[in-house]
Amino acid sequence: MSDDKAKTGAPDRDRINVNEDYELQYWTKALGVSADELREAVRAAGTSADAVRRHLGK
Repeated sequence: MSDDKAKTGAPDRDRINVNEDYELQYWTKALGVSADELREAVRAAGTSADAVRRHLGK
């Protein structure tokens, strides 16, 4: 199922999509990291928000 671009409210809280600007902005603010740090964490840990939090030590 594809994302509905008209619905840019709160992103899915279980997955991180660093290819969508609104999600990138949300997750960098929520996790207190830069966009580059978030991209690297997703590359290393996968798109699961929990896995990224663990990777970042959050």
